Amino acid sequence: MSTLALAVRDSTTMLRRNLLHARRYPSLTLNLLLTPVMLLLLFVYIFGDTMSAGISGGDPDRSKYVAFIVPGLLLMTIGSTTIGTAVSVSMDMTEGIIARFRTMAIHRPSVLIGHVVGSVLQCVLSVALVGAVAVAIGFRSTNATALEWLAAFGLLVLFATALTWIAVGMGLVSPNAEAASNNAMPLILLPLLSSAFVPLDSLPGWFRPVAEYQPFTPAIETLRGLLLGTGIGHNGWLAVAWCLGLAVLGYFWSTSKFDGEPK
Repeated sequence: MSTLALAVRDSTTMLRRNLLHARRYPSLTLNLLLTPVMLLLLFVYIFGDTMSAGISGGDPDRSKYVAFIVPGLLLMTIGSTTIGTAVSVSMDMTEGIIARFRTMAIHRPSVLIGHVVGSVLQCVLSVALVGAVAVAIGFRSTNATALEWLAAFGLLVLFATALTWIAVGMGLVSPNAEAASNNAMPLILLPLLSSAFVPLDSLPGWFRPVAEYQPFTPAIETLRGLLLGTGIGHNGWLAVAWCLGLAVLGYFWSTSKFDGEPK
């Protein structure tokens, strides 16, 4: 069997293993999903009128705020889902299963690839669930073309891949599952410090650079532009650059830590 065929076979096996774990222990994924869903319902039904008045010049319109907030919460959903990946990787590293895999004739990177592909699939399903809740409470994207929908989906998958590789690295350097969960918390906190809930120009001057120069804000603005027809400007290439940079960083970080573990 060729090296490529061996890699594909073993990666597929590891992917199946991770998906079975996710199916058998759905509580972690469901708990992580609750945060963006609860924030969506909280901001729309509790703060919706007030927040919509702030972004629409004093005219309360909850539907406008639903449209504004959903792109940010979709990306926040990806961040929260990848926390489960960090925990899963850490559990594999501390419970001895990796040592057993290393005694077997398998393609070594397939262990990490299985985690990454499985996590991206879970992110897509999680985004679909949160998106369905958003549609149920009034979100509409009537102006987006098929090409823009395809570009939005591609951005979400690319962003999920980038954050997943970072989460895998966090899981590898964490001594236990609890530490992995804590180390990965910035992946769900950064959206709170972005343009997800309020426009950048409404933030205090001293805080605006923090929100503007971080990976979530250009991705949110790009997704917002694709789905709602607002201007994207330079945010499109910034979002792609952040995704590619984080993916490459996470890949080399993860593979170096994994290969550096005792065999």
